[in-house]
Amino acid sequence: MRWTLIALLATTASASEDIADKYPGSLLYNKPVEVIPGVFSAIGATAPPTYENAGHNNNLSFIVTGEGVVVVNGGAAYGLAKALHDEIKTLTDQPVKLVFNENGQGHAVLGNSYWAEQNVPIIAHIDAAEEVAEYGRSILEGMKRYNRDQAAGTTLQGPTETFEDDYIVEMGPFRIEARYLGPAHSPGDIVIWLPNQRLVIAGDMAFHERMLPIFEHTYTADWLETWDSEFEALGATYVIPGHGHPTNMDQVRRYTKGYLEYLREKVGAHLEAGGGLAEAYYVDQSPYAHLDTFEELATKNAGRVFEQMEFE
Repeated sequence: MRWTLIALLATTASASEDIADKYPGSLLYNKPVEVIPGVFSAIGATAPPTYENAGHNNNLSFIVTGEGVVVVNGGAAYGLAKALHDEIKTLTDQPVKLVFNENGQGHAVLGNSYWAEQNVPIIAHIDAAEEVAEYGRSILEGMKRYNRDQAAGTTLQGPTETFEDDYIVEMGPFRIEARYLGPAHSPGDIVIWLPNQRLVIAGDMAFHERMLPIFEHTYTADWLETWDSEFEALGATYVIPGHGHPTNMDQVRRYTKGYLEYLREKVGAHLEAGGGLAEAYYVDQSPYAHLDTFEELATKNAGRVFEQMEFE
């Protein structure tokens, strides 16, 4: 079946940063594809946000339930959210009923202003809402610098509703569970779990085609604990990650949990040998050098893990 084939072929799909915009005429980097029946995703570039990709460097997903559409991620700008909505309208007459922000980062929330204009409720974890309130203005200004005219219409709009543990709706054949599983990549990271379909829209809980970034507030030991105790327990068959093509648990386990464990082991050995921060930046990460954004992120990741593990 087509949707199964998409999920399985994702294990070998190319996601080079050098590939040009794949959907000329739209601000979307890619035209949405149907991953399983009723669940679509517009796969973003696995590169940093640029004018050329209009900030569409994450996955913008939506669920056509028969009783309305649920969107996952507001998008990086007003125009990007509108472009996604235009695509939805070509597939269904059902109205968009809800938008979830997977976290408080720009590519998840800056398109909220478009959805608010459509009177659509916007849902996020309370920690993500706090990130928007504290850092939203600087995130917006950063987006305007790279996106220039493509930032038109974008204003700061936080979520209109928040939750702490989960937010669950049932629409048509879909039970849609927005869940906060615990500390992961950034404050307020959530997953959207569809238990009837065994599919998880994992957001930044899971990476596989691009190197995951470790931020100042990304605590890798906590992320691994959340992975083992909560994310694996979902038992997902299909995974739509925050970045990159739809795939399966084997792939995201290899490149998320596996990478975090590998880097912590390398940095831990460096600490045991009495090494300092300057050398820690250059611990061997060659098994992951094929991942997109490796050049931008590998040394930064090693340095931040060193700073964390010094005090664990």
